[in-house]
Amino acid sequence: DGCGHTVLGPESGTLASINYPQTSPNSTVCEWEIRVKPGQRVQLKFGDFDIDDSDSCHSSYLRVHNGIGPTRAEIGKYCGFDFQMDGLITSKSNEVTVQFMSGTHTSGRGFLAAYSTTDKSDLITCLDNASHFSEPEFNKYCPAGCVIPFAAISGTIPHGYRDSSSLCMAGVHAGVVSNTLGGQINVVISKGIPYYEGSLANNVTSKVGPLSTSLFTFKTSGCYGTLGMESGVIPDSQITASSVLEWSDQTGQVNIWKPENARLKRVGPPWAAFISDEHQWLQIDLNKEKRITGIITTGSTLAEYYYYVSAYRILYSADAQKWTVYREPGMDKDKIFQGNTELYQEVRNNFIPPIIARFFRINPLNWHQKIAMKVELLGCQFSIGRAPKITVPPPPQNKNDKNGDFSDDIINSVKTSLQTDKTTFTPEIKNTTVTPSVTKDVALAAVLVPVLVMVFTTLILILVCAWHWRNRKKKTEGTYDLPYWDRAGWWKGMKQFFPTKSAEHEETPVRYSSSEISHLRPREVPTMLQTESAEYAQPLVGGIVGTLHQRSTFKPEEGKEASYADLDPYSSPLQEVYHAYAEPLPITGPEYATPIIMDMSGHPSTPLGVPSISTFKAAGNQAPPLVGTHNKLLSRTDSTSSARALYDTPKGQPGPGAADELVYQVPQSVAHSTGSKDEPS
Repeated sequence: DGCGHTVLGPESGTLASINYPQTSPNSTVCEWEIRVKPGQRVQLKFGDFDIDDSDSCHSSYLRVHNGIGPTRAEIGKYCGFDFQMDGLITSKSNEVTVQFMSGTHTSGRGFLAAYSTTDKSDLITCLDNASHFSEPEFNKYCPAGCVIPFAAISGTIPHGYRDSSSLCMAGVHAGVVSNTLGGQINVVISKGIPYYEGSLANNVTSKVGPLSTSLFTFKTSGCYGTLGMESGVIPDSQITASSVLEWSDQTGQVNIWKPENARLKRVGPPWAAFISDEHQWLQIDLNKEKRITGIITTGSTLAEYYYYVSAYRILYSADAQKWTVYREPGMDKDKIFQGNTELYQEVRNNFIPPIIARFFRINPLNWHQKIAMKVELLGCQFSIGRAPKITVPPPPQNKNDKNGDFSDDIINSVKTSLQTDKTTFTPEIKNTTVTPSVTKDVALAAVLVPVLVMVFTTLILILVCAWHWRNRKKKTEGTYDLPYWDRAGWWKGMKQFFPTKSAEHEETPVRYSSSEISHLRPREVPTMLQTESAEYAQPLVGGIVGTLHQRSTFKPEEGKEASYADLDPYSSPLQEVYHAYAEPLPITGPEYATPIIMDMSGHPSTPLGVPSISTFKAAGNQAPPLVGTHNKLLSRTDSTSSARALYDTPKGQPGPGAADELVYQVPQSVAHSTGSKDEPS
């Protein structure tokens, strides 16, 4: 009569003295016989020990024996108030006897202990909570039987549990471990929250809790998603029931509480059975096999109809013909799940281990007034791993029975593995799916791609350089160039984009004859420059040679000659008249014409003051500046009466005579105003 809370599982369990944690009664006794699998040993750990030791363990004590029955041998005898037992008590066999004796005493809570096989080195008791451990994450083994009335928890999943909660009891509430089997938990500590919700799950009631400095949660497999009742993934046609409640209210309206109404959190009436007895059921077809890890239920959720199911069984099937009642491993009785205690609250129950099935059936056993409920299933997809394809080499030409038998053995072994192994394959098999050829291709591509990029980049650079070289060659080898003074404003802007310096900027000397240099005034004598030979003769120019140094793109008119005179550069008007016989520029040449530079030493001059027609277009309204500060280039004239270019002298000075005039040589076949032709000098 001295036995308290007791759960003895096949691998672990929990035992406590009567009335624990209150004072145990006098003159009581209890013995626990613990057995585990043969070949294993038992380890015992005390969570609390408080036994009166006033008579030196004579009448009140706890004794542990190695073995069961008359042949058992005592391991130790223990007593004391708040006795702290370091370490574990380990047996020498797979059987242990624990004896508790309570004599006459006035105080003492008794004890609470947990046991497991010795391979569970991280065993804890049902009284341990998260505040007992300093690690932010740890693994522990919870014994069976930790749903105890004198322990409390606060919180729920997924938000977490208050740090003062029992670890193992919270593990049962969360569905991580089974109360009848125990199991391993993976705990993660994090910062606390201001408020902890309460709920009912797996026959454990979690209470509302206040703010705490920390909380803990559990790492799980993640197979706790909803399977489609609430969302509608499961269609109405796949929800059936043994019977349907149909009735008329006071207004005469017919109410039918059909099976498809049994969707959690859906507004409206639930499913209700027409007859309330233990033979009613609600069936859900998942369309294919799923891994079912839990179920959530509510009552009618209608205040005027206080209906709910308080206990039920679970049945499952693969074909809806042969049904299996859910039982926990090692148990010979059907598991009865606790249902609702009122019509609104959601109650969760987990299946450890999970159910693998397509058809799922709920069989109510207890209810309030009528059988009525809404449900949701928890779980995830279930897939059977496929065996790798095995290629059997074809037998040789001369068939023999041994090779045939060998092939049959391989095929049979593959069939056997597909029938027995219904779990996913190990990572080693998955890693062999990548063939060596794929690996070689990847390595080859990693080498070729950079090489190809470099080759294409080099080709592009070569093409760009060749293009620039070709353009530069065309510039230097062109027959006609632009004069410096004939560039338009936009052309000046475009020149900055040219990659290399063109030949237009190179000044070359012009040859003068000694006779003509003697005719020039001192201010008109420029630096002597030499130019390359051109198609047309170049003129002897004084005072403007610095700018008129490029080869001409104009061909003079056949049969006419023209002469030029030095006029006053200060009063001569500037005329913008194009030569009537100017030929268009070549396609690859510059856009503007360059002046004709010709030697006029052997041609007769024409009188001054004869009007002329210009063959050059001035940029803007002014002529470009020439060498020196006083000379300005006037327009070249050409007409039937005169072909001389006139230049003015500064005001206050007499005009130049015929002998002092600056003369330009007229190209071949250019007619003078008199109609005569002269050969170039």
